[in-house]
Amino acid sequence: MSLKNDKMRKKLEVINIMIDKARETALKILYKIDKEKAYSNIVLNQEIKENKELDTRDIGLISEITYGVTSWKLTIDAIIEKYSKIKMKKISPWIINIIRMGIYQIIWLDRIPKSAAVNESVNLAKRYGHKGSANFVNAILRKATKEDYAGFKDIENPIERLSKMYSMPIWLVEKLLGERDINIVEIICKELSQRTKITIRRNSLKVEKEEFEELLIKNKIKFQNSEINSDFYILEEIKNIENLKLFKEGYFTVQDISAGLAAYYLQPKPGELVLDACSAPGGKTTYLAEIMKNEGKIEAWDIHEHRTKLVKENADRLGITIIDTKEKDATIYYPEYKEKFDKILLDVPCLGMGVIKRKPDIKWQRKPEDIKEITTIQEKILETCAKYLKPNGTIVYSTCSILKEENQNIIERFLKKNLKFKTAKITSESSQNLEILPQKVQDGFFIAKLTKK
Repeated sequence: MSLKNDKMRKKLEVINIMIDKARETALKILYKIDKEKAYSNIVLNQEIKENKELDTRDIGLISEITYGVTSWKLTIDAIIEKYSKIKMKKISPWIINIIRMGIYQIIWLDRIPKSAAVNESVNLAKRYGHKGSANFVNAILRKATKEDYAGFKDIENPIERLSKMYSMPIWLVEKLLGERDINIVEIICKELSQRTKITIRRNSLKVEKEEFEELLIKNKIKFQNSEINSDFYILEEIKNIENLKLFKEGYFTVQDISAGLAAYYLQPKPGELVLDACSAPGGKTTYLAEIMKNEGKIEAWDIHEHRTKLVKENADRLGITIIDTKEKDATIYYPEYKEKFDKILLDVPCLGMGVIKRKPDIKWQRKPEDIKEITTIQEKILETCAKYLKPNGTIVYSTCSILKEENQNIIERFLKKNLKFKTAKITSESSQNLEILPQKVQDGFFIAKLTKK
């Protein structure tokens, strides 16, 4: 009996060491995100690649803490300020992130006991600070409870309440409230604070729907069919998706359903000449090619060579041969392309406010003054590339943003200046502009369809 207990004790010790490694890795990632203003997904992937000894369980906890702390940072910091006598800017960045990690585990991760979250945080504080740091961390985390978060719902000021309940910047809440009813804004903020699921798009050039679903089942991949577009599937409990054999052999692409709809609603036909003027990394470009049955030609532009390479790599993996990548700036007019294309997709650069749940860093890196700069680029791309469209041709303008300044306002100004163009219905049932608000399995998106008389 004692031998069995000894084995169990040693097993628990190994697990604790692994968890320590996971939390320390998460801390290093959060520190890099703050110091270098880097995107969490990029730093996370780099750190995981460099740490070969991490197993699936480690990676799961690291991802959970990294995305959780990044997403809920504003709310977590409000709780820290409640209990800390030291101002936030005077606390070491290592210690502040240790406290953030501890609070995230205490409030949002029910499977981790509070005692474990506190103890591991204190151990990290000893390693990255000193005895006083460890005592400081311990004192704050002992006081923090789920009730601290629950109390934010009683804040009277609606802007402050939404900001702290859903960890949204004040300026963004104000901007959304200036465009929409408060009940809609609360739904948007709530959705953007949730973790999203992975969606994939079947490569119709390689596999039929029924056969593809059989392959998913055979590979023990849990999935749901999308009710919006039959080419898409919602996956359950999937990790390291790009290492799957089905992915490497080009049977599917990882893509959000909303993003796919931008390409789908352009409705390119086999044999047509199509321009994707802002193509990288190639998700929409390759979907256009699949819809066209790999017949015709697509010119895929991007301003940087390393980004056009991503488009080519995606096309090669999927077995697509009609995409011609070119390094071109979509804001610059090239006379040789005048009225050359049958269809044009303009998925223009944007602030990305519709994909916050996928890229939570966006909330903290974007500023209100960025709106003017990005809308100037968006208008320039639309004005310039519209000249490349043949008479009776179609343009789809899209963004992964939900701010009207980047969407409806751009289209309205363009139509006033370009009388040869008019809006067209996205589908027979839908309106001329399609605004997709963030949903459980969809990013926020905007799609407008224009035709040239």
